[in-house]
Amino acid sequence: MLADPVPLGFVFRSRAKEEKAPADKAPVTDSKVTRDPQAPKGRPTPKRSEAQTQRRSVAQTPTTRKEAAKRQRDDRRAAMERQRQALASGDERYLPVRDKGKVRRFARDYVDSRLCIAELFLPLAVIILMLSVVPVAVLKNVALLLWLVVIVMIVVDSFVIAIRLRKQLNARFPDENTKGAVRYALMRTLQMRRLRLPKPQVKRGERP
Repeated sequence: MLADPVPLGFVFRSRAKEEKAPADKAPVTDSKVTRDPQAPKGRPTPKRSEAQTQRRSVAQTPTTRKEAAKRQRDDRRAAMERQRQALASGDERYLPVRDKGKVRRFARDYVDSRLCIAELFLPLAVIILMLSVVPVAVLKNVALLLWLVVIVMIVVDSFVIAIRLRKQLNARFPDENTKGAVRYALMRTLQMRRLRLPKPQVKRGERP
């Protein structure tokens, strides 16, 4: 007995209708939701401030090697100017690394608040040299003796400063790293007060 014939419509049915069928089941999106035409698909629209910042950064980005070199020179010059002003005013934000921190600031103030023998070395050295070139034996002997006296006074004064400053640092900054602060202060004593950088922020006799 023959099986029922298969309808011709089933064999020759168009595949286009089958392919289009799933498309009718796609989720319907709300057409009322607006999107920035410049925003990428699948991402939220950036805020106006963020977009302005991004455009500004893109506009300031150098496009050539010459522009990049010029930008670096300008930035370096601006940084040096800020550092120069900080050395004069004592602004902690732009000081060199070796001068930053409350420990180094206290060491500077401790030295600047007193008269150090080492800062008188240059003027005393000029006087001693003038005496040593005079063709008088007595003056030459006096100059030699003054050399010895000045050197001994500087060593003793520096030793006293180092001991007292170390005690002050240990008492005031027990939890801070004070390594190198005493040496930093002693190097500052070798400079005349008006030539010190950063500029002194305390007067003589004023306790830091």
